[in-house]
Amino acid sequence: MNDKKIEELKKQYMNTPIPEELDFLVRKTLKDGGIKTMKKNNKYRWISIAASVAVIFTASVNISPTFADALSEVPVIKGLVKVLTFREYKVDEDTYNANIKIPAIEGLENKDLENKLNEKYLQENKKLYEDFMSEIEDLKANGGGHLGVDSGYEIKADNDRILSIGRYIVNTVGSSSTVYKFDTIDKRNEVLITLPSLFKDSSYIDIISENIIDQMKEQMELDGEKIYWIEGYVEEGFTEVFEKISGEQNFYITEEGKLVISFNKYDVAPGYMGVVEFEIPTDVISDILVSDEYISLR
Repeated sequence: MNDKKIEELKKQYMNTPIPEELDFLVRKTLKDGGIKTMKKNNKYRWISIAASVAVIFTASVNISPTFADALSEVPVIKGLVKVLTFREYKVDEDTYNANIKIPAIEGLENKDLENKLNEKYLQENKKLYEDFMSEIEDLKANGGGHLGVDSGYEIKADNDRILSIGRYIVNTVGSSSTVYKFDTIDKRNEVLITLPSLFKDSSYIDIISENIIDQMKEQMELDGEKIYWIEGYVEEGFTEVFEKISGEQNFYITEEGKLVISFNKYDVAPGYMGVVEFEIPTDVISDILVSDEYISLR
């Protein structure tokens, strides 16, 4: 329904006189329900307003065919899938600090998937907290030290089709390390999307890897501060050279339907580069995609 039509319906509805029987019905409903409008009590004022709106809405559908027809064009939301913080662990001592937020998914009809993901998030972070507390005890027994951990989550995409959740852990012991993990869910079919499931065959590994290496080279040519560990750009034996992604490489899908490949800190570059990501141009992978259900071809 476009904005112009909505505005016309609004004017028509606002100009429609409220019949006496509707006014009587509202008053009767409030009286029968034991609800009174009390100026000094906001709680009851809002209850009475809500009750009135419910009655007026129902009566409006019955009285106005135009209003009823308009409602038939409004999409009905089957269910609301959301991510919230289920639990939070905190430690705030002089040299020991932890902030661990555990996400939970809510609203999936596929309760098996929902429960498995939530149990995974809970157990991962519970172990992280227990390991952190154990390390603190070891440090205290050996003269003390510094220790920190920060764990949480980011929503990378949340639209009518997909939900992409990124979970991160930042450990601080002298230098820091950062690890990201992603889950991307098909909200319509309520299944977990894997990287191999997006493609017709395993050729995606070489195709995506070649594109990423090209992007790395281009970035280094444009910015002398950037370094990636690829052949021809690092000394032999200095570190392991990146050649190709794994079949289950870390990834997520953006709001715009773009595939992003992610590498954790130290995976393919020095620590100061942090977590690095590469958006894969859709035209590079369009021929090997199973469909355009998740990755937009536009």
